[in-house]
Amino acid sequence: MSRPAFTIHTPDTAPTAVRPVMAAVQRKQGHLPTAVALMAESPELLKGFLGAVAAFDSTDLDPVAREVVVLTVATRNECHLCVAMHTPALARHGGTPELVAALRAGTALPEARLEALRRFTLAVLDHRGDVPDDELDAFLAAGWQPRHALDVVLGVGTYTISTFANRLVDAPLDPPLAAYAWEPAA
Repeated sequence: MSRPAFTIHTPDTAPTAVRPVMAAVQRKQGHLPTAVALMAESPELLKGFLGAVAAFDSTDLDPVAREVVVLTVATRNECHLCVAMHTPALARHGGTPELVAALRAGTALPEARLEALRRFTLAVLDHRGDVPDDELDAFLAAGWQPRHALDVVLGVGTYTISTFANRLVDAPLDPPLAAYAWEPAA
């Protein structure tokens, strides 16, 4: 059986329940990302994801730390779209070119505290939340708090939604993101 074609919705063709959400995204971003238009097939998915993003954005993690979590999840889950979308976001929040390059490559980060965050995020993913004590201890020893560990779990859950959905629907890279195209290392 072949993969069904997923509909790229417009605010006029989308299910009624999600039209105001799509209009708000379009206003905020100046265009309607194709990934959002594809997720609109399931209003609950799109609204749930955007609600989770809002919750994650309100955590105690600063914007650079949040982007470290997002890009770590995106590269691990091989979501070319999420990596491309969050590369300029990290730069806008003050992420250095070295930080951006390391996250995109999945290599050690130049700042020890952020590297501890990246490694902890990977541990959450790899151990499905059952992070070994030594890995949690290393995270806390780098200056993070127990609350941040839970904030990471929220980020992992939030961006697992988008990475999985984008891969399922084969979301394309929108033209404004072409300069940030990414493919997983072979």
